[in-house]
Amino acid sequence: MSVSKSRRKLRGVFLRHDKHTQEMETVRLPMPAAVKLPMLQHMGKPCRPLVKKGDLVKVGQKIGDCDELFSVPVHASVSGEVAELQEYTAVGGAVTQAVVIRPDGEQAVSEEIAPPTVTDRESFLKAVRESGLAGMGGAGFPAHVKLGYKDVNRLDTLVINAAECEPYITSDYRECLEHTADVIEGIQAVKKWLRIDNAYIGVEDDKPAAIRALDEAAAGDSGIQVVKLHSKYPQGAEKVIIYTATGRVVEDGKLPADHGVLVMNVSSVAFLARYLKTGMPFISRRLTVDGPVVRKPQNVEVPLGTPIGEVLRFCDTDEEAVKMILMGGPMMGVCVYDPETPVIKNNNAVLAFDQKNAQVPKTTACIRCGKCVYVCPMNLMPAALEKAYDSKNAAALTAMSVNLCMNCGCCSYICPAKRNLAQKNQLAKAYLKEQKQK
Repeated sequence: MSVSKSRRKLRGVFLRHDKHTQEMETVRLPMPAAVKLPMLQHMGKPCRPLVKKGDLVKVGQKIGDCDELFSVPVHASVSGEVAELQEYTAVGGAVTQAVVIRPDGEQAVSEEIAPPTVTDRESFLKAVRESGLAGMGGAGFPAHVKLGYKDVNRLDTLVINAAECEPYITSDYRECLEHTADVIEGIQAVKKWLRIDNAYIGVEDDKPAAIRALDEAAAGDSGIQVVKLHSKYPQGAEKVIIYTATGRVVEDGKLPADHGVLVMNVSSVAFLARYLKTGMPFISRRLTVDGPVVRKPQNVEVPLGTPIGEVLRFCDTDEEAVKMILMGGPMMGVCVYDPETPVIKNNNAVLAFDQKNAQVPKTTACIRCGKCVYVCPMNLMPAALEKAYDSKNAAALTAMSVNLCMNCGCCSYICPAKRNLAQKNQLAKAYLKEQKQK
């Protein structure tokens, strides 16, 4: 049965939802001409390629791996021939290798594919790693590391993030409706092997169909509760949804697991259920494709490594009018400088904007209105942090807990002077890190 947690007040902002694709069932993208699979699609160390030019590969075959803890393998999303191995610069600036595969159109499945054998926590975590799963709703944190928290006896609560609070994006919402049973089965698997008693699925209250579907699917499990949350950004941020769903506060420098909580994205946990049943690793991604110049907004299932430009063309995008492309939402997404940029594991949306919507507003002087303080979900003082960063005052930045900033962008969004407050906070965090390393 769903319950409301509205009594827990959330700072933040109310945004236009623009959820044009929420009632559109997912469609499959036709086979791309080529896929480019970077060896770094997760937070941590890059993989090393396990194939070379000219090799023939099959769907689901492991083509990249690494022995480091913070790494997950990369698998072929198509069958075909390895055309080349090339150097690739990711959107964030990291340089890694990428495997380019030209599909043969057969989509022959690798003989390696089989449901994993899971008998205990250790074999469960091994299976999670082999699936290639990195968090599908954020920075691509390796799932086996998050689920492998050493002090497992401290864990008592699993929070499933199905809030999806940014404008346009509906990929997680479609997961809730199209694969409801997988969501519940994935939750039950995590609860079983990590011995967690309680699970909360956090869904914003403007998604009644998802709440109803999840409620019905979880009706037979008293350890799973659907929580209705305020439809307010950034409801889906990790520390925010932990507080609104459970009432627990994760302090600066602490992990959710330190407070007995694990957080998983709803699409991640549903994928995990499918992997445990089929053995097919992480090779495709549902994307919401939308924006002012996209003539046919859709939710599209896309092989990993597909060029973003090809996805936009499939959705009948006015390519001449495109002035900005985002991977992710308009609040926390990142700009794509090249339409040939491939779709990767933690990419949940592709948005395209015209000149009018891509213009950078003119910045003026701060008027000390305090709006940035009022909306910050972490109770920070963005204007004061900007001043401290500009003066390179490390002590002030530390005292005002700049590291709590999660780059939600509420401060920049609400600022009447259009100050780059969220960007300054990220620069400030990098500055503090540099100072500590000296």
